[in-house]
Parts: sequence; structure tokens; C-alpha cells
Amino acid sequence: MKILKYVLLAFAGVGVLFGAVAAYVAATFDPNTYKPQVIQLVKEKKQRTLKLDGDIKLKFWPSIGADLGKLALSEFKSEAEFAAVESARVSLKLMPLLSKKVVVDEIEISGVRATVIKYKDGRMNIDDLLTKDDDKKKEQVEFDIDHVKIEKATLAYRDEAQRASYALSNLNLTTGRIAPNVPGKIDLSVTVQGDKPKVNLAVSLKTKLQFDLENQVFALDNMGLEAKGQAADLSNLNLKASGAVEAKLKAGELRTNALALAMTAVSGKDNLDVKFDAPKLLITKDKASGDKVTVAVKITNAQGATVANIVLPGIEGTAQAFKAAGMTLDLDMKQGAQAVKARVTSPLSGNFQTQQISLPQLAVNITASGPNLPGSSISGNLAGSASVNGAKQQAQANLAGKVADSTIKAQLGVNGFPPPGLTFDIDIDQLDVDKYAPSTGGKPAAGSGGGDKPIDVSGLRNLNASGKIHIGTLKTSNIKASNVRLEIKAAGGQVNVNPWSANLYGGSMTGAATVSAAQATPSFAFRQNLTVVMIGPLLKDLANKDSIEGKGSVSVDVRAAGGSVNALKRALNGNAAVNLRDGAIKGIDIAGTIRDAKAKLGTLKGQQTQQADASKKTEFSELSGTFAIASGVARNNDLTLKSPLLRVGGEGDIDIGNDTINYLVKAAVVGTLTGQDGRPVNELKGVTVPVRATGPLTAPSFGLDFNALLTDTVKQKAEDMVKGKLEDAIFGKKPAAPATPGATPTPAPSAPSGRDAAKDVLKGIFGR
Repeated sequence: MKILKYVLLAFAGVGVLFGAVAAYVAATFDPNTYKPQVIQLVKEKKQRTLKLDGDIKLKFWPSIGADLGKLALSEFKSEAEFAAVESARVSLKLMPLLSKKVVVDEIEISGVRATVIKYKDGRMNIDDLLTKDDDKKKEQVEFDIDHVKIEKATLAYRDEAQRASYALSNLNLTTGRIAPNVPGKIDLSVTVQGDKPKVNLAVSLKTKLQFDLENQVFALDNMGLEAKGQAADLSNLNLKASGAVEAKLKAGELRTNALALAMTAVSGKDNLDVKFDAPKLLITKDKASGDKVTVAVKITNAQGATVANIVLPGIEGTAQAFKAAGMTLDLDMKQGAQAVKARVTSPLSGNFQTQQISLPQLAVNITASGPNLPGSSISGNLAGSASVNGAKQQAQANLAGKVADSTIKAQLGVNGFPPPGLTFDIDIDQLDVDKYAPSTGGKPAAGSGGGDKPIDVSGLRNLNASGKIHIGTLKTSNIKASNVRLEIKAAGGQVNVNPWSANLYGGSMTGAATVSAAQATPSFAFRQNLTVVMIGPLLKDLANKDSIEGKGSVSVDVRAAGGSVNALKRALNGNAAVNLRDGAIKGIDIAGTIRDAKAKLGTLKGQQTQQADASKKTEFSELSGTFAIASGVARNNDLTLKSPLLRVGGEGDIDIGNDTINYLVKAAVVGTLTGQDGRPVNELKGVTVPVRATGPLTAPSFGLDFNALLTDTVKQKAEDMVKGKLEDAIFGKKPAAPATPGATPTPAPSAPSGRDAAKDVLKGIFGR
């Protein structure tokens, strides 16, 4: 007993001695006197400038540590600030140091700010601070921290190559004990900001953390995660997650329990509501099992709502090969009076490690209803398969079946998500778009605002897609076409349809179109060539206008920018050309009108007009012309129309922006026109007859410009008479016929005056 007593007294004496030494050192040693040496050492070793503006206070018992004042560290070989701290306290447990172990007791830091930069060449501004000597002996650090407290921290990251920046600000962290295999509480709040994608979220996390670094085991229990703010195109985001997650990375195991997620947000004009529930999931190398997983998505806007519910029954198998009896997706969409319901079912199999999922027997049932649909309802069934490869970020589906009257085959793909890149190859045997379009009776749909309704192409700005569409027979806007082929590419806010082709109305069509949605004001470009097409039936079907006949070619190459249809029409620029053969212009009979010109000229009442008469037409063997389009006005000055009786030219404007026409056609009679009484009307042969078309494009008025006609006719007669008088003066008057025996000789007429000569001309014209 005395020995034990002496031993205890000895240890007590050593303790008192050690405490006295520590007290003396703490009282006499001033670490601040070594600041210049520390600053110089950092400058020499790291080529950075260290600033120590506050006092350093040491403590030696029961832990060894230091309280640091303000400090800052510069960038490499620069005076620009890299990181700074308002205050910091760090301490190590004393006793483990005796066995060469470093055990952190506490960490308390306030006012941290640091910026990490990745340069365009791949270097980072922290490369020189990272340890590069792998052979350098490292201290054994044991994580057993009583607590960590971080306040008002700001950490920023900037990627100059991607021109992206991110920041963690207002970071506050409080923990309990942090040690291997010891549950410790975590209370974290931080604001997350970024510009690619746009992010501004206030995030909070409360949970219990347990970890084992050696075996790479991490577990979160009683998790409560909440995020509010903006992420990408989601605003008013409110996300909550709860449950428990355990990941054993080295063993390849994942376990979840009562995992639930709920999110509401606004995307554009849509309100989103998403719920996810996974009561229990276990994935190991040898086994995979789980209870039913459900996902519910609801999207609402002013026009209606879309509801999607996904149910995945319990899974079984292993991480390499798991399966589920069946997956079910129920979709219910309502937009105004239109409604679509769909159900998608398939057995499911997959591999967690390779992140692959397969739906080998996909079945899709679709039903749509609405007042504009044939019989107010259509339905269809598609079958096929689908697969997802998460590691490669790819998904694809092959479907075939019938929807309404159309038999469809489709290959669909997604590459990279997010954002997704869509691919497609679709074949449809027949499609009547007009069956499913609102019936407007030839007028703008109610509430559409007509041509001034804004054109919304914002949905194209983030579209990334490419593919082909083939339609056997197509009807749209009452136009009928066959063998329709389109190639579509969309990227960077621009959609290109190039080329497109089709057979229609006895000929063919080729063309291309571009829609640019990258700017605030969308722009459009359109190029189309019709070859050997029967124009009459085409216009009849397209615009219900039976105004022209003929077969030939039409080309259009135009572009415009504007926010509405009317704005686009007024901004239209480009050119067009037409070249037709063996046809007729309906609504006016130029030859017949000229036959009546003699009687109408007698009235001398100037120009007269008449509405188009569908029963009349002007036949031609050739009709051609080109149009220069600027600011919505199409200008033509080379119209040529040829027929056995007529030669027609013309010039004028078609105001596309205001839907009006002001066009002058000049018809020259080159043959004999026979009237209804069988007598030829030759007085106008060789005279150019002007016909003017004016008024709205939908109902133009045609009229002969009789004043211009009279001027041309008088001019021609005067020229003929003057020519005759000159011939008499130069060559002498022909001798009169011999007088009849017994008759009284007629005296020679005197030369007429100018006034009388004019009267003679008019008499010659009108036969009076």
C-alpha cells in the first residue's frame, strides 16, 4: 500500500510540475513576437503573403491550441486576396500527442472568405497549396472532434473556361461530436448561388451523421433537408426531403428508409407539384429488394392541368440484375375543352451498378376527347420497348401502332440529360391534321387576336433535337400531299427544317425553313419551289379561291422578323417567281371586255370598274413574272401573258402587309375579236388596253382605264390620218374614179381645219 501511495504522490507531483511549467510558458511566451518570422516563412515557401492582424493566444491545458485574430492569405505571386478569416480557434487533445496521434478537439471559425479559380488552361489558384510529394511522411490524423462551429463563411468558385461562377455564402455550420462510427448532429444553413445554370437557393440541413472513412461508410439519419429559391428555370422553388440514407461505397451497398421528397415550383407559366416516396430500398452486391415506389407530378396553368402518376411495385433480384413485375404510368392532361388520358405499362428490369433500366414490353394506350376531334374522341394503341442508360446518359424507345386513322412507327432517343438532346425517326402512313384543328369557318379562332396575337417561340430556345419525319399522305390547311419528308435540327435557339419535300397536285415541292428564337424578336426564313404543279386546285384547296388555272412552277424565298403574324407580313423581304403554261385567269375576260369597249367608249365617261365575275376568264398559253418583296410589299414589273388573241404585260404592287393590291395590266389585241353578232371588232386591233386591279386581295375590283384607252386609240387614228395626208401631199392625190355619164361632177373638198380633223378622227373611231 505504501508503494501505491508513493506512486500516486509521484504522479501528482509530476502533474503539478507539468501544470506549473505550462502556466509559466503561457505567462512568459508571446507567440506574437514570431509573426514576422512566420510571414517570411510563408513568403519563402509558398510565395504568398500572409497577414496576421490580430493577436495570437495560446493555451496548453487541457488541450493545446491557439486563438487567432484576423488573418489573410494572398494569391500565388500576387498581393490579391485569396482567403481571409475574421477569427479562428483550433485545439488538439494533449494526451494523444504523446503517442504521435493528432486528435482535433475543437474548431471554431468566423468570417471565412475564399475564392477558388480554375483558369482557361486548366490550372487552379490552389495548385501550389496542394501536397505533391506522395513520399512525404504524413502525420496520422484521428478524427475525434468535440464540435465544429463555422459562422458567416463565404466560399466562391469561378471557372474561367466555362465562364461560370458559383458561391456558398452565409454558411453557418454547427456540429456535435465528429468521430468514426459515432452519430453526431449536423445543423447547416447556406445560400447557394450560380449562373450556369442560374441558381439562388437558401438551403438548410438537419440530420445525424455517422461515418467510417477507412471502410467508406456514410449514413444520414433523421434527415431534414429544405431548399427555397430559384434553380435553372424553376422559380419559387420549395423542396423538402426526409428519411434515412446509408451508403457503403467500398462494399457497393445502398440502403434507404422512409425516403420522401416534395417539391413545388413555378416554371414559366406552369405551377409544378412533385412528390416522391420510397418506403424501403436495399441494394447489395447479392441482393436488391424494395417496397413500392410512387412518383406523382402535377402541372397546372391557366389553360388546364397535367397529372402523372408512376407506380413501381416491389423490386427483387441483385444489384446486377433486378426486376419488377410491372411499371405503370397514368397520364391525365386537360387543356380547355381538350383532354388526353394515357396509360403506359411494362415489366421492368435493370442493373444498379451500370445504371441501366429496360422496359421490354412497353404498351401505350391513349384516349383524347374534345369538341374539335372527329366524333369528339379518338384513341390509339402503341407497343414496343424502351431502355435507359444512366451512365451514358442515354434513353431510347421503339414504338409502333395505330392512333385514330394513322399507323405510326417511331424511334425516339434522348442523349445527355439535362439538358436533353432529342433524336427521332417517325413514319406515319397517313395524317389528316385538319381533323384535329379547331374549326373557325375561315375566320381567326375566337380569342386568338387574329394576326396581332403574339408569336411565342420561347419553347424553342432550349430545344436540342434532330430527326426525320416521313408521312405517306398528308392533309393540312386543306392541302393534300404525299410522300412528305422533313429533316429537322434544333440547337442554340434555332430550328432548321432542311430539306423538306413532297409530291402534290401533279408535281413536286422542295424547300427549307428556319425559325430563330435566340433573340427577343423571333425571325423566320422560308424557301420553297413548286415544280410542274397544277396551281388551280392548289389555290382552291389552300385559300378557297378559284382565280387561276395552269400548270407550272412557283418559287418563293423570303425572310422576316416580328412578334406577330401581321408584323411578319409587314417586314417580309425576299423574292418570288411564277411561270405557268396553258391556263386561265378567272374573274375577268379581257378579250370579252375589249369586245364591249367600242360601245363603252361611246359614253366617254372615263374609267369604269366591275367586280370579279367567276363565270369569266382570260385564257393564256404562258404566264410568267417575278416579284421583288421589300417591307411587306411585292413589286412586279415584268408580267407576261400570252394567248392567240392577246399579249398582256403588267406592273404594280401587292401590299402583303395590308392585304391590298394596286396592279395595272396592259392588254394588246393581236388577233380578230368576234362579237356576239358574228361581226369582227377590228377597231381596237393593235391598241393597248389597260386593266387595273385594285382593292383587297380577297375581293379585288377589275376595271378598264377608258381614258388611257381613248388616248391610245386617238393617238393611233391620228397617226394613221396624218400619215395619209402626208402621202397625198408627197405623192399626189389618186385620180378620182371616172364620172358616171350624166352625173354632176363633185367638187374637190377643201382642206379641213384642225378642229374638223379631230372630229373626223373621232367619227372614224366610233363609226359616226
